[in-house]
Amino acid sequence: MNTSTSETGTRDSIDKIVESLSHAATLEELARPLLELLEKVTGLESTYLTSIDIEAGLQYVLYARNTWRLQIPEGLAVPWGDTLCRRALDERQPYSDDVCTRWADSAAARELGIVTYVSTPVHTADGKLYGTLCAASDERKPQVPGVAQMLEMFSRLIAQQIDRERMIRSLRQANDALAVTARTDATTRLPNRRALLDEMRHRLLAASDNEVLLVAFIDLDGFKAINDNHGHDAGDRFLIALGKCLHGALRDGDFVARVGGDEFVVLSTARREVAAAVSEAVGMRLLAATSGHYALDDGLEFDYGGPSIGVVAAERHESDIDAVLARADAAMYAVKRRRRDGAGR
Repeated sequence: MNTSTSETGTRDSIDKIVESLSHAATLEELARPLLELLEKVTGLESTYLTSIDIEAGLQYVLYARNTWRLQIPEGLAVPWGDTLCRRALDERQPYSDDVCTRWADSAAARELGIVTYVSTPVHTADGKLYGTLCAASDERKPQVPGVAQMLEMFSRLIAQQIDRERMIRSLRQANDALAVTARTDATTRLPNRRALLDEMRHRLLAASDNEVLLVAFIDLDGFKAINDNHGHDAGDRFLIALGKCLHGALRDGDFVARVGGDEFVVLSTARREVAAAVSEAVGMRLLAATSGHYALDDGLEFDYGGPSIGVVAAERHESDIDAVLARADAAMYAVKRRRRDGAGR
């Protein structure tokens, strides 16, 4: 192969690497072609990107490219104080072709067989040291003009990608937190009405032909008196305590939400042939869990006779969620009237 053909092949190879860089969406997708390009430009057979955990005192090899005898394994962890990267930073000596003499005390370099070494730090936008971008060989090789500037440019590209991924991760976490907040009752930290409606739709769609969705509508009788006699703060603390009681009474697969004011809803599932019996059992279990003596964290104590609870069964074909809730609400009010008339739950 003549020199012209070889140079053309090299240029084509570099063009392909540069093209892949333009489509990189992750740190790995960016780092790997950069390491390949760094190997071609420096002539050093091992190129690698590291991260540094200063508190743990460790340096990790994240991505590596090895093309000859020297092998820098990905996932390698070495004590930060013993690394060539640390020495190069401290001594401001980014290149050395006599590592075995200059840094003879580095056990990591000695075990790996590094003779020629070049590196640059990777600093993120906040100025913190993220890691290093390095190239090495087990042979003595001269420094290629312009490599230092190229390393710095690659380092900036890597830092920008790291910052970008961190920003995206932060935005996703913030969005997830907002989504949770939008579906959570601020007082009890239970799911709210919006979350309940979504859960009901999902359960009705997922139900089998032999299943029904049980919807227990719960209204706190006497809650206004608690607010009037002890204040709204006490009322909120009671809502929190009662919400915990409801949550503690759930069976596997059950769901509880506060739908507003002094109203809660519990969802459960039952086989159609035993739906009536299970509905009765659910109502009794929830009533038992929420009735009795309450000792709030401000020293306030009182006995509570329990809420009114109406339970209805919804079939999988019922798509009007509001209508299902209205039926459960009506069942609850029927119970409330019986309790008010002294006829029990």
